[in-house]
Amino acid sequence: MTTSAKEFRILALSGSLRADSYNTALLRAAGKLNPGPMSIQVYSGLGDLPLYNQDLEQGPPAAAVRDLHEHILQADGLLFATPEHNASIPAALKNAIDWMSRMPDGAGMTGKPVAITGASPGALGSVRAQLALRQILVSIGADVLAKPEVLVFRAHERFDADGMLTDEYTQNLLVDLLAELAGRIGRNA
Repeated sequence: MTTSAKEFRILALSGSLRADSYNTALLRAAGKLNPGPMSIQVYSGLGDLPLYNQDLEQGPPAAAVRDLHEHILQADGLLFATPEHNASIPAALKNAIDWMSRMPDGAGMTGKPVAITGASPGALGSVRAQLALRQILVSIGADVLAKPEVLVFRAHERFDADGMLTDEYTQNLLVDLLAELAGRIGRNA
């Protein structure tokens, strides 16, 4: 008799809206390097969200807000990849978190296991953005992994012209992060 482990659903969100984003490429690499037992879906709708405005809460949420909310509710865990914009996270990512935190159930993010990574062409990677994102997510009750930290600095040297992650060291760090996320979800299940 064989038993199969439950496959955890991971929703991956890139803070970058850029078509050739290193952060989105990092999430695609996570899907390919996936150590299991996970399915990793890269969400592409952050740019569709309206800017958060409390006045918009009076009626039903916009379709894009409902879509993100539903995806987060269905996920067992979240994987964020953020670039660094002005020593913090990009506006699109903050906007999405603001919308989700205002949902009646906090978008189901309370207690949800979350892993963070990020890529930047700079020498510090996305260290300040990851710190800011960690602080925001902890404040809304997400279960944010502290380690391993995956800071992809000089990203232009770690991806090829087709957006494929070619750096073996970064690949290993990403696998370690995914394994820790799967372990956290499993322990919380």
